[in-house]
Order: sequence, then C-alpha cells, then structure tokens
Amino acid sequence: MDLEESVRNQTDVGLRITKHLFLTAAMETNTVCSPLSIHVVLSLIAAATKGSTQEELLSFLKSKSTAELNSLSSNLAAILFARASPSGGPCLSSANALLVDKSLPLKPSFKEIVDAFYKVVPKQADFRNKAEEIRTKFNLWAAKKTKGVIKEVIQPAGLTHANTKIIFANALYFKGAWEDDPFDNSKTKDYVFHLLNGRSNIKAPFMTSRNDRRLFSSFVGIFKILKLPYKRGMRAAFLHVLVSSR
Repeated sequence: MDLEESVRNQTDVGLRITKHLFLTAAMETNTVCSPLSIHVVLSLIAAATKGSTQEELLSFLKSKSTAELNSLSSNLAAILFARASPSGGPCLSSANALLVDKSLPLKPSFKEIVDAFYKVVPKQADFRNKAEEIRTKFNLWAAKKTKGVIKEVIQPAGLTHANTKIIFANALYFKGAWEDDPFDNSKTKDYVFHLLNGRSNIKAPFMTSRNDRRLFSSFVGIFKILKLPYKRGMRAAFLHVLVSSR
C-alpha cells in the first residue's frame, strides 16, 4: 500500500473515531480530539500485541500489517514535522512516550520497532510502589512537550488500578499565526452560542471581522465556513472554521 492510500485510510479512521466521539461522550461538552494522536497510539499498541487482538486493531485501522502502520508513522513524521518555516510559519511538533510496569518483560524486537519508527525508548517503572513519582514525571513530560498547554495527563488515581500495566501516550503541539488581517481584539464580544440540543442560554466570546475574503462557503441559517491561511513563507496551510450564522 502506498503512502497516499495509507493517509486516506488514516483519515477515514480518524473521521469515524471523531463521529463516534461527538455522538456519544462529547455530546454535551466542549471537546477537542487529535485523530493523528489516536492513530499513533493504536499503532503502537498493535505493534505490542499479537493474535486476534492485533488482527482486530489492524482491521479497525484499515491496515494489512503492523509493518505498514510503522512505515506510515515514520513517513508522516518526516513529512509533517520537517516543514516548520523559519519566517514565522506554524510550529508543529509531536512526541511519543511508552511506560511499562516492571512486572512485564520487554522484547528486544519491540524496543527496536518503537525506537526506529516512533522515536520513543520504552521505559519500565514500578507502577505499584512509585505511582505518584511516575505520575509527576509523566505529567512534567507532557507539559514540556506541549509548551505548558497540557499540564496533567495522568490523574492521581491513574496508576493505582491493578490492571494498569502499560501507558502509551502521544503529545501533539501546534501554534501558528494567521497570514494577514488578524482579528481585532477590541471587537471580540460575548454573544449567544447555540448548542446542538437546541439550548441557547450560553454566551461565548466571538471574534468579529468584516473581511469577506475569509468566507469560503455559506449554508444560510446553519453555518458559514471561513478560510484562514497560516503564515508559512510562500505557502499557507488552511484552517476551515465553522461559525454559527444564527
């Protein structure tokens, strides 16, 4: 399978995960998810399993083998994270972590795979007796990799369960400046925000602009789609934002 087909499959998997999330656990909450991070972690898990468990993961990820998943992860990292522009372009970085309880053995072949394709060295630790120490160090790792945005990944009770043996994690950080015509902070005001369940008793800060060039498409009475190019030298990455038109 070539890279283009693998990326299409990954996109399809990401959309299915996102749809399920927004129709279930995220129905009544503000939610942000990273399909890429989820795909990386599931690929790591697939590399660590075998038999029917691995087959089910491969089927879910629409992949023929763990070698295919490993290759996809390695190629995407080389493409996505080597394009940061020195002239103010988006900053995009990713980091993986793998912690294993000391009661589980680590095969040398697995260590080689995760090091070569996912750029992570598995570390073993005493989950039962040093849970708080491990939690603190892991959360500090997450904070460092996300420039302080994510401060707590593992909560106080996260390592105390007897069945917790392995922690797979992916941290994804993005920061970008829009190419031109930034929004005026003084024009950001609180307006009524309409929820999917019909409620409209919530107010949220809305950025305001009269720049028609940002409008990509419009569905009257439902939402508008804006096109906001990010600075990137001679290139631009596009973010499509859904905005309520009510």
